[in-house]
Amino acid sequence: MKRSCFTETMIISILKRTDAGITVKDVCRKHGISDATYYNWKSKYGGMSASDLKRMKEMEHELAQLKRMYADMALENRALKDLIEKKL
Repeated sequence: MKRSCFTETMIISILKRTDAGITVKDVCRKHGISDATYYNWKSKYGGMSASDLKRMKEMEHELAQLKRMYADMALENRALKDLIEKKL
């Protein structure tokens, strides 16, 4: 998947410019993005601040760790069940 040349903090600052009174078309033209990209960003990052974004990234990282832990535990559990079934 192609990575954006805009960071999340840059995206938030672009979205805040329309709140300051600049029209969406002018913001899109200035930064070289389409209207559809702007509205996709707005649906994803709308109303966020930089601190909210940082907290969201930390939570996503923690969730990924928990998912890996769950997968490891499920694999161990399945292996132990198979071992018990073979012994009985």
